[in-house]
Formats: sequence, C-alpha cells, structure tokens
Amino acid sequence: MRTLLTTEGAVDATKAAISRCFSSARKGGLWLDIERPDADDYKLLQETFKFHPLTIEDIQHQNQRPKVDEYPDYNFAVIFQADWLGDDVAFREHHLFVGPYYLISVHVEPAPALAALQERIAKSPALTKGQPAFLTYLVVDALVDATFPVLEQVDDTVDRMEDDIIERAAPGSLDRIYHLKHSVTELRKYLGAQRDVFQRLITHGIHFQQQDMTLYYRDVYDHIVRQYETVDSLRDLLTSAMDVYLSTVSNRLNQTTKALTVVASLFLPLSFLTGFYGMNFAYLTTVLETPYLAFAAGIGTMLIATAIQLYFFRRRGWI
Repeated sequence: MRTLLTTEGAVDATKAAISRCFSSARKGGLWLDIERPDADDYKLLQETFKFHPLTIEDIQHQNQRPKVDEYPDYNFAVIFQADWLGDDVAFREHHLFVGPYYLISVHVEPAPALAALQERIAKSPALTKGQPAFLTYLVVDALVDATFPVLEQVDDTVDRMEDDIIERAAPGSLDRIYHLKHSVTELRKYLGAQRDVFQRLITHGIHFQQQDMTLYYRDVYDHIVRQYETVDSLRDLLTSAMDVYLSTVSNRLNQTTKALTVVASLFLPLSFLTGFYGMNFAYLTTVLETPYLAFAAGIGTMLIATAIQLYFFRRRGWI
C-alpha cells in the first residue's frame, strides 16, 4: 500500500503521480510511504528512484540494525520503533530513503504513528512549513516519539505486577517478569544503537544537504536519550520485582515451615506422655490409682503440656 504526500498535502499514489512529484521534489518535496512492499514496489524503488540494489536487499530481508548508510545521491536509514501489542513489546523496523528533497519510508507492519502524521499533513499541509527537509524531520520525530507510550505501558505493567506479587506470588508472575525483562533488554539494545546513529545526525543532519535541520535532530536525539534512560530504569524495576517475588515466596515458605514446626512441637510432649502412660498402664491403674483417675490424670497432663507450649509460643511471637 502506497501513500504519497508533498508539502502541499496528499496526492494519489499512482506511478505517474509519483514520477511527477519526484521530478518536482525540489519545489514541493515528496514523501512516499510504502506498507507491505511487493515486487512492484521494489521495481519502483529501483527503476524510478535508482536506489542501490544493496538497500533494496536490506528491505527485503529485514532484521537490520539501526544505521545510516551514505550513498552519492541519498542516505539509507534504518529506524526501530517499539509498539505495545497485546500485552507485550513488539519492534517495528522502518527503512528510510532520504534525499535532499524527498523521503521514501518502507515498512512491513502497519505504522499507526505514520498514519496519524499523514492524516495531520493531509488536513493541514502548513505543518511541513513548505520545506521538504522539515517533512523528513516530522516523520523521524513521529517514529521516535511513538516509543514513549510503550515505555509508559511497561512501567504501569511492572507496577501492577509488583502489587500482584505482594498480594499473591503466583508462579506465572516470575515467567512474566523474565519475559518482560528480555523485551526491555532487547529494546535497550535497539535504543543504544539508535542513540549512536542520532548522535551523528546532530552534527550534519540525516542528509548532507539538510544541515540546517541539525537543531531539530538534536531534539530527537534528546528524546532517544530519555528513552534509553527510562529503559535502564525499567530494567532495574524488573530486577527489583524479581527480588520482591523471590522474597515473597521465601517468606511464604518460612510461614508454612513455622506453622508445621509449631504443630510438630505440640505433638512432641503428647507423644512422650502417651508412650509413658502406655508402657506403665497396668502399674498406674492397679497400684497407684483407679483406672478412671489414671485416665483423667493422663488427659489432664496432656492438656496442661499443650497449654504451656501455646503460652510459650505466643510469648515468643511464633503464633
């Protein structure tokens, strides 16, 4: 699916319109967004825009790392965006062909951030300030800022998990913590590489003819640094949540062990008294006292022993 925009608004993304806008890109700029590219799209990129086969190959194979490759007439950039899908973090890979007056963005999965930006530009073309370079900045800024809501979702999820763990440390919580920690670590890896990329861009822009945009890319770089620091904090929070889980499970085990120990301790004197009376039953009932008094004395000593133990346990705070 193709979407074509210029600094003047949206245009039908036919091949003829794309060629016409590309020829006049110096005046009105060009942003061509391609979602789920097919063979016709690859042919368009190679024949109409004359992009290098290596960049086409990168688009086809995906799983690249954040980077900016410089070519004679354009730069090829790979930018990652995090998305909250279901109850997990998903990573979206975007490929950008950045020329002095045009931008072609290619992505396999839907990009709500770009769709929202396209709608805004179509309604209000003045957002581009009539500058093709500013149009490129808007796209890059939208992709980077789309990660902030994901970080907030992860933060809220970790807070809820900690509350649930304190209430009841279920085994599924530990699996969830491990899964989220893996996602956060992967996000940190992408943001670290992306931060290095944008550190280069704040000196000469995303294209050598867009040096007047370095101030804007400095703002984008600041956003990425904030995201990277937030991810570091989230990783520490997940480590703390894991510690809370292990501590809660350990405390629960201690409580169970203490309860079993108290029960076992109560039966120790009872077992002794039962054995003592059982071995001396004939002597107690025929010599010392009558059978009824012997039975009452046995039950009485057992109850007294149990009461003394319970009193002692409560004084020590064990029950």
